[in-house]
Amino acid sequence: MRMLTAERIGIWRGRYQLSTDGRPVAVWDPTWWRTGGTFQVDGRDYEVRANGWGTKYRMLDAMGSEVALIERAGRKRWSVQADGRVYEFQRASIWGNRQELLADGVPVGSLRRTSAWSGAIEADLPGMPLPVQICVVGVQIAIWQAQQAAASS
Repeated sequence: MRMLTAERIGIWRGRYQLSTDGRPVAVWDPTWWRTGGTFQVDGRDYEVRANGWGTKYRMLDAMGSEVALIERAGRKRWSVQADGRVYEFQRASIWGNRQELLADGVPVGSLRRTSAWSGAIEADLPGMPLPVQICVVGVQIAIWQAQQAAASS
C-alpha cells in the first residue's frame, strides 16, 4: 500500500477526498449529528461512529458488522483493532499533530496533517487494509475538527 492522502473538498461540510498515488479511492463525509462519518471503497459502504465522549470509534460495514474498533482516540497512546490485529499508535510530540504507527514500540508508519490551513493529511500505514486506513484518517479528521471548534468557541 502506498501513501494515502486526504484533501478537503470545499470549506463548509468538512468532506475530504482520499487518494493513493493521486488516484481517488474514497470521500470521507462527516456526520453532523454525532462524531464520525461515512465512506465507500470498492463499492462497499462503511460508517464510523463515536461513543458519547469521542474516545472510542466503531467502523461498521453496510450490514452493521464491526470491521474496526479504535480505542482511546485523541490520547497520547491509542489503538485500532481490525482483522484480528491490534495496531498501536502514539502521538509523536505534545506540540505536533504527527501520529506514529508502532510495531514492537518502534515507529513503522505515520499520520500527519501537512497543512493546518487546508487541512491536508498524509498517512503511511503499512500492512493496514485500505478501508481501515481511511477509518483511521477519518477519525483523526473528526478529532482535529472538534479541537478546532473547541478552540474557536
